[in-house]
Amino acid sequence: MSRWAVVLAGGVGSRFWPLSTPVRPKQLLPLVTDRPLLRDAFERLTPIVDPAQILVLTHAALERALAEVLPELPRENIVVEPRPAGTAAALVWAALDIERREGKEATMICIHADWSIGDEKKFRSTLVRAEEIAVETRTLVTVGIIPTRPDTGFGYIQPVPGSAAAPARVKRFVEKPDRAGAVAMVKDGYLWNSGIFVWRVGDFLAEARTHAKELSAALGVEPRDSAEAFFHSVRTPVSVDVGVLERSTRVTVLPGEFGWDDIGTWSALQRVRAQDGAGNVTKGDVYVREGADNIVHSEAGTVVMYGVNNLVVVTRDGLTLVTTSERAADLKTLLESLPQSLRSPT
Repeated sequence: MSRWAVVLAGGVGSRFWPLSTPVRPKQLLPLVTDRPLLRDAFERLTPIVDPAQILVLTHAALERALAEVLPELPRENIVVEPRPAGTAAALVWAALDIERREGKEATMICIHADWSIGDEKKFRSTLVRAEEIAVETRTLVTVGIIPTRPDTGFGYIQPVPGSAAAPARVKRFVEKPDRAGAVAMVKDGYLWNSGIFVWRVGDFLAEARTHAKELSAALGVEPRDSAEAFFHSVRTPVSVDVGVLERSTRVTVLPGEFGWDDIGTWSALQRVRAQDGAGNVTKGDVYVREGADNIVHSEAGTVVMYGVNNLVVVTRDGLTLVTTSERAADLKTLLESLPQSLRSPT
């Protein structure tokens, strides 16, 4: 058996503006540690996956930057998507690539580049266990995170009732709920949909051919070594959750508990970075006096905050963002109203 890993690293991360831009998206930023998120993700995998068998999926504008962050990754393992077509197309193309190199029996571990993981050793052991289940059951395995709170920012997975810590068939996937729905789901034993997937390449491609009608034309493209032809043949961009997993009856969920968090907004940093005694999270030359629960990230100059709470302050290259922790999750709306010169600072 040949073990491969696929890292999805093509997003822009607009919710981390003004630090994150199209040419320097959040996966290239040191948001959790002093290294880029992508570098952290890569190094979590290398103890169990040879770098020669790790694929990183991204778009053309980031190819050179990713190569600089991951110099030991073979350049042909940076897979450039010619156009955005959703995670279903991206993972199917990666599976076809692995199939060409190693055959249908190879296993494929899929993760995203923008996570924080508290217990990396347990994370890796969970991936290996998921791989064992995928091989034994010939199902598509997803790791569902045991919730620590009712969070409306995540999707949820309902397992078929059984042992809380054991792998189980998936009964249904649920999109991001409202507050009351999240509270009820946590109480009823639902799991967070982490986006961690493990499967045999042949099993995944068989399910994609059966269920992902949006990819039917792309899967018929010949020769299959043309990424341009494949991605431009995708009729409708679709996520792998919607296009394959929600339509398949061959999906298993393995509960996981290893300090997983999705670094989706500035507010997420309060959960994954060290706080001072008042709950402030800071990076750079920052002084907070008589203030609590603020998030401050300074790349240039000094920031002094006095007597304010629950603010997000970000400075870079003469540009400063000031908003509340609550409104920081809605930066996409703000960006749409700004001049292009401000949306994408160099």
